[in-house]
Amino acid sequence: MDDKPIVVEVVQLEHFRFRVDFPGIDAPPVLTDEMPPLGDGGAPNPVRLLAAGVANCLAASLLYALQQYRNDPYPVTARVDVDLNRDTAGRLRVAGMAVRLRVGARWPALHHATRALAQFEAFCTVTESVRRGIPVTVDVRDACDDPLNAEAAS
Repeated sequence: MDDKPIVVEVVQLEHFRFRVDFPGIDAPPVLTDEMPPLGDGGAPNPVRLLAAGVANCLAASLLYALQQYRNDPYPVTARVDVDLNRDTAGRLRVAGMAVRLRVGARWPALHHATRALAQFEAFCTVTESVRRGIPVTVDVRDACDDPLNAEAAS
């Protein structure tokens, strides 16, 4: 990944529904919408896109870290629980995110899993940037929903 600036364009379609375009890559636009009462809730809102960005970046980073040791953790999945609260002025804010990642294999089948898990978060551009202002916790489980422990790791 290079460090060239990334451009994203957002265009209002109607009310609080927007189209998000990604110039420079061959990707379809994404629609966004605010939840009622502002919008219709017919598309993800910016908070959900932020959560998706964090989860996707972590999942990709975990996949890459495990593949460096010739593992096949397919499929890697993620779930994000977003905590919202109001600031002192009464404005809604993202107070935290809890991410649960799951790999599609058991820990004993994944070589050097302890080493991969120790480093993958540091390479996640989005999560490490978001953490400068929003707490993000990460929990990684295997295909049987077990956390990694020293006995399970190979």
